[in-house]
Amino acid sequence: MRKLYYMGLEPYKARYTLQLQEWNTAVFDQRGIDYVVVPGETLGTDQAIVTGQVLDAHGRTYFGMSQLMNLVKMMKVGELNSEDVIYFEDMFQPGIESLPYILNQIDPIHRPRIFVRCLAQSIDPDDFVHVWGMSKWMSAYERMVDSFVDGVLATNEEMVMHMKIAGWASPIYNISGLAFGKTEVQGRVASIKPFADRKYRVVFSARWDQEKQPDFYMDLIEAYHARYPFNSIEFCVCSGGWLKSNSESYMQRTRDLVAQGKLKIYENLEKNTYYNIVNDSRVVFNCALQDWVSNTVSEADSLGCNVLYPAYRSFPETFANDHTRLYVPWSIEDAVKKLDTLLAEPHPDMGAISDRNNGTIDRIIDILQGHGESMLRMSTDYRKHTAPAKY
Repeated sequence: MRKLYYMGLEPYKARYTLQLQEWNTAVFDQRGIDYVVVPGETLGTDQAIVTGQVLDAHGRTYFGMSQLMNLVKMMKVGELNSEDVIYFEDMFQPGIESLPYILNQIDPIHRPRIFVRCLAQSIDPDDFVHVWGMSKWMSAYERMVDSFVDGVLATNEEMVMHMKIAGWASPIYNISGLAFGKTEVQGRVASIKPFADRKYRVVFSARWDQEKQPDFYMDLIEAYHARYPFNSIEFCVCSGGWLKSNSESYMQRTRDLVAQGKLKIYENLEKNTYYNIVNDSRVVFNCALQDWVSNTVSEADSLGCNVLYPAYRSFPETFANDHTRLYVPWSIEDAVKKLDTLLAEPHPDMGAISDRNNGTIDRIIDILQGHGESMLRMSTDYRKHTAPAKY
């Protein structure tokens, strides 16, 4: 690889994208990669998600198309050649059809290799594209991208399986993690607070949308309070924006629990404020259907906080099949039992999950440089990789 052209995501205060470029470029620099961060334009300076759930619908498309305009300009003047790589942080990139349109009409010597990272897409039955009725055209878009890229990067073996049954034919790689910068995250708090000095607090930090199952979390809260009525544990929700949901029923139940003193909401949080809350908490709890690894687990694990997630889809791989921090999906009884244990003392393997994800960008670079054969999942026995722990 002569030069890497990095197509990042627009920064949002409410999302990890504010740090994502910094995490990547730090590793690029460490590895001695010659790279270009292809810039994009934002619609405003508020860095807020106004329309949509994951990224702002207007902001995502505007930023993506402006990035492609800048990339096309670089291609037009001959900056890119066949030894270069274009890496997209998201498979959905408005304007990406410009690339095959151009590449099919130019000399092969000017055709860079192209890799995209899949965040979820229509292959995920719980992705927001299905909530908003986008799947019919999105699946057609995915087949178009699949037809010309040199590789699609999956975050785990379960995502690979979903890609396979969707019939995607381009090379699929399992990077087994999410891009993460452990040192950068730890540097945002003054020091890692000793576990014994932490507040008895349980944090929920996923979006408050149906695919994250906030109802299950609220069921857990009520079950815990019923079992331990005199326990002073704080259950909370942390949100980077004002708390909202794609289901009003969740919001009404949330207001009821807040009124009863069983749930506390921290909203419109800056990252450093959120990290300081986690740094003074004992457990980050998750019950999502489709986090596909989750940055929240790496952040909590980096900040000395225990983590409790369902043994579902990507999470067994993320946790190296650790049964003590994975509960039976939809089992309140198992979740309460394991929560009790994790509230009491730090897990002996704390730090291993964030260490694993801290190496994800290195694994991505290995693939982009042509050294990712061990992560390639093109054989018919690709499921053999599911059970063994990755670390």
